[in-house]
Amino acid sequence: MPPFGWYEIAMVDVIISLVDRESLTDLLSMPLGELISGMEGMSIRGIRPRQVDSLHRQFDIDLEGEVLEWADRVMEIDQSLTLPNQDLKLEDKLDLLLLLSHWSSKGEWRCWDARLFLYVEPSSGTKMPGTGSFLKPEVWSNFSENIANTDRTSFVESVVIDWMSRREELGETMNPSKDPRILPTMESHQDSSGTLFDIIDNSRRKSLPLLIGREYLDSFSWYLGDQSLSDFIEGL
Repeated sequence: MPPFGWYEIAMVDVIISLVDRESLTDLLSMPLGELISGMEGMSIRGIRPRQVDSLHRQFDIDLEGEVLEWADRVMEIDQSLTLPNQDLKLEDKLDLLLLLSHWSSKGEWRCWDARLFLYVEPSSGTKMPGTGSFLKPEVWSNFSENIANTDRTSFVESVVIDWMSRREELGETMNPSKDPRILPTMESHQDSSGTLFDIIDNSRRKSLPLLIGREYLDSFSWYLGDQSLSDFIEGL
């Protein structure tokens, strides 16, 4: 296990998004001309799924801008065809599929990838071999099963207790008067672990697939449910 201060060095976010399958299907069924004009005119905001109250997600205007940038970059688009039927490079298709998956999100959770050890290991009962493990759908499927019989409060408490024990094992103080970062860090873990529980709980109870990836990762490396994005679009 990395030392206590490892997460202060690793600043890249792992992103888990709760995708509304029906919304994504609707977008993928639209001719690209209609989809792009809808993004440009802000007319399809009404079909974006309702956001889960405790979660954040990317703003409408940001995603609309990214879709329009994609269209300007790719250019060779048949306005009458849907994305899966376009004669485009796979990379270009996946880039737009990733944006549309974010558009179909009911909420997302972001976390420094190395901080995830604190949130996943205590409930899984196993040591994660590295941060790359958190990009594997089976890790999150197993994690979901492990917390299925746990409530939110108990899960958050288990994370905080584990964090405190790790500090103590390394000889770090838990006295706020000696380290003013203790309380803000504890509050951060409570908030982050709570919203992680919310997104996994919603996924399991409502059978909503998770979009899994890392900030700045290319679209080939993202997963939707248990499929890579390339496998997903090739199956349409």
